[in-house]
Order: sequence, then structure tokens, then C-alpha cells
Amino acid sequence: MSLVKKFATVASGTLMSRVFGFTREMLMASALGTGPVADAFNAAFRFPNTFRRLFAEGAFNSAFVPLFAKEIEANGLDGARRFSEEVFGVLFTVLLGLTILMELSMPLIVRFVIAPGFVADPMKFDNTVSMAIIMFPYLACMSLAAMMSGMLNSLHRYFAAAIAPVFLNVILIGVLGYAWWKGQDGRAVGYALSWGVMVSGLVQLAIVWFAVRNAGISIGFRLPHMTANVKRLLILAFPAAVTGGITQINLLINTNIASAKSGAISSLAYADRIYQLPLGVVGIAVATVLLPELARALRSGNLKEAGSLQNRSVEFTLFLTLPAAAALLVMSEPIVRMLYERGNFSTASTHTVGNILAIYGLGLPAFVLIKAFLPGFFAREDTRTPMIFAAIAVIVNVSLALTLFPIMAETGIATAEIVAGWTNAILLFVTLIWRGHWGRDIPLLTRIPRLIVSAGLMGLALYYAIRWMGPALEPHAPLHMQAIAVVLLVGLSMILYFALAFGTGGASFGMIRRNVKRRTKAPEDAS
Repeated sequence: MSLVKKFATVASGTLMSRVFGFTREMLMASALGTGPVADAFNAAFRFPNTFRRLFAEGAFNSAFVPLFAKEIEANGLDGARRFSEEVFGVLFTVLLGLTILMELSMPLIVRFVIAPGFVADPMKFDNTVSMAIIMFPYLACMSLAAMMSGMLNSLHRYFAAAIAPVFLNVILIGVLGYAWWKGQDGRAVGYALSWGVMVSGLVQLAIVWFAVRNAGISIGFRLPHMTANVKRLLILAFPAAVTGGITQINLLINTNIASAKSGAISSLAYADRIYQLPLGVVGIAVATVLLPELARALRSGNLKEAGSLQNRSVEFTLFLTLPAAAALLVMSEPIVRMLYERGNFSTASTHTVGNILAIYGLGLPAFVLIKAFLPGFFAREDTRTPMIFAAIAVIVNVSLALTLFPIMAETGIATAEIVAGWTNAILLFVTLIWRGHWGRDIPLLTRIPRLIVSAGLMGLALYYAIRWMGPALEPHAPLHMQAIAVVLLVGLSMILYFALAFGTGGASFGMIRRNVKRRTKAPEDAS
């Protein structure tokens, strides 16, 4: 299967999840707006979600996958199953202890870590604590699911792991639909959503569990034992968790800072949901597929193929994300208005969230490039260097957020996030070049400036088109008219961008044809 086809397989599941996520956020915005219940739910959900990205997706997709793939190559599926059972026993025990500890400590965690600004509002504080207690077991479910997703990715079975997150949004949409039917108030909706998150964790775990069984690996429970493989995993996983979850670390810190202003946490969350569409569909798909492919190429000693995989991944991500970044920068407010502005979501909220989203657009290429650069370290079992760079990015983020929040409020926090992202991306790229792990690719170097110019010209044309279509995008315009205008603008801008990209040589049909037809060896065929 070609690299692009593998990207598309993962991206299709992620795209489905993001589409349902938009639907969920639209319903939430109408039901809760940016009020105190929305702030409480988003703050409470941020905590288990952050741990999930740090210790589940970050650690296992970067540390577990290379070790699991190596075990398959050395000892076959039986060896991989034994290794998985060893890891499962340790992981389950740690998660059980962590869940009990966090549940008992939740009032202190909310007061000092998640949202210290909520202490002044006892009702908001109590709701946040209660919702976080309900949702925290979601972490355990998703951590175990992430391990099994890593197994599936190593076995080149990408779809089940990509489709499982859809069920979080499907369940929450069902909860919101039931709440609307019953006419529930905001507080009842918030608690119902919290229970929905918990149930979705169990559902997602069940999906990947059965997918792993169908792949020929049945995992049984073993008492925790620190074998050599488990020790190696933990050594790699700790820095990988910090590195892979750098965005989540920044978001948790920023949630803490934003809790000082009412509505700030919800505004950041609504903007993040839109910005996660291109980041998730392109960035996560590339990272998910590139890591096992790059690890396989390096194990077989094929450095030329490894270099080509990295270059083609960067080429692919920039080709798709540069126009998305330009569109978010130019037309953020019409997008936010069409998706959210109804019910309890006001015009003022649209303006605030739109400004945040425009800033996120500037950082989108950086966060996608990070996803493409990290496998170059992780596939070589180097998780320490990216961890150091991640720590530097956190320092940049915290320093700027604390400095800018009193001046720019929520937009100051968004600005801090993207500066930290670009800092991290640049450090990773420069280090890959310095170590000789990034081969010079003249076609890539000539295409990138042309893609940037194409995206810039598209953004300029989009800016004037928005002004020309102004009446259809105003707050008083009917929703269907806004939707038609936004879809028309997106469609025309895509046509213009692709025409410019292919016309200037930033992209070529030969480049796409080579990537689509290029086949990679399956594990059993690899030398």
C-alpha cells in the first residue's frame, strides 16, 4: 500500500471523527455558549484528555510501536503477544492506582492545577470537581486503547484505531439531542456530557480490543512484572510522553491561566476544535503512518528510503496545510459564525473565538511539521532530544502566556501557543539536519517557496471575496445563506490554490502519482 493511501486510511477515520466533533461543538455552543457550565466541563475534560495525550498517545505511539515492531520481526506474533501482555499488566496496574489517587485528590487538583481561577465561584468550582471525577476513568480506558492502537498500526491495520474516536462524538451528540428533547438546563447537560465521556472510553476500548483479537493477537492479563522489555519501554516512554504531548502540556497550563477570566477556557476550546480538523486529518495521519514505516526502513538499513519517507511526508503536509492556514487566518470569523453563533453563543463570542482561530492558523504549519519531524527521532529510539526541545517550548509558552494574558486575554494565550510551536518545530528540524538525518532534497526545497506563495495569493483573493460577499456572512443572514457562502468560498479558494500550486511548480501530477503508486513492504516481506 502506498504511503499516501495509508495516510488517507488514517485520515478518513480522523476526518469522520472531526466532522462529528464539529456537530457536537455546534450543539454544545447552542446549549451552553461560553458560560460557567461550558467553562466547567471544558476544564474538567481537559485534565483526563491531557493525561491521555501525554501518557497514552504520546508515549505508546512513539515508544511502544518501535519495540513492538522489533518484537514482531525477531520473534513473530507469539513474541509480540508476550511483550504486549507484559506491558498490559504493568500499564493496567499503574492506571488503576493513578485513577484512585486522582479521584481522591480532585478538589486539590482543580484548585491548584486545572482552574485556580474558579475558586472565586464556588458553584463553578464544585461542578468542575464533580465532572472531573466522573470523567477521569476515561484516561484509563483510552490509555489501554492507545496501546492496542499502536499494535494495530504496527500490523498495518490503521482503520479501527482511526475510527474508534468517532464514538466519543457520536455518544455526546446523542446526549445533547436527548437533553434538547427533554429540555434540560445547562447544569444537567454538563453532567450528562461527563457521563457520556466516561461511556465513550469503554466503547472505544472495546473496538480496538476486538480489532486486535481479529488481527491474531489475544491479550491475557499477567501480574505486573518489570521485564527487560518493559524497562526499555518505560525508559523511552517518559520523554516520549512529554514530547508527544507538548501541545497538551501547553493547553493544560493555558487552561490554568485562562481560568482567571470568565468564558476564556470555552473560547479557546471552541477555536481549538476547528483548528484540530486540519491538524488531526493531516498531522496525526502522517505521524501515525510515518513512525512504523520509518522504523522499518531504518531497521533494514535503507537510509535512502528513510530520507525519502521524511521528505515526502513534509511535502505532503505542507501541500495540504498551508492553504488551510491561510484560510483560517483570513476567514476565521465567518467560519465560527456559521458553526456556532446561535442559542447561547453570542456575536461577541464569535468575535473572540474568531480572533483566537486566526492566530491558530498561523501556527498550524508548525504543529503539523512537528508531527512529521518527531518520527525521525523516535524511529531511532531517541526520545530524550525531543523532550528537551519540548521543555524549551513549554518555557516559551508559559512565559509568553503570563506576559500577554493581562494585555490580550485569550488571544495572548493563543499567541503564546503558536510561538512555542514554531520554536519546537525549528529546533527539531535544525537538529535533524545537524545530525545528518535529513538529506537535502532539491525538489522539496524548490517546491516549498512556491507553495507558500500559492497559499498567500489564495489568502489575498479570499480576503477580497469575503468583503464582496459581506451581506451573506453577516450575523443577521440566515444560516443556510451563511453555509452556502462559506462552502462557496472554500471551494473557490481550493480551486485557486491548486491551480497556483500546480501552475508554479509547487506541486506536480508526477509527484502525486509517484506517492500514490509507491508501495512499501509488509512486515513479513521486509528484509
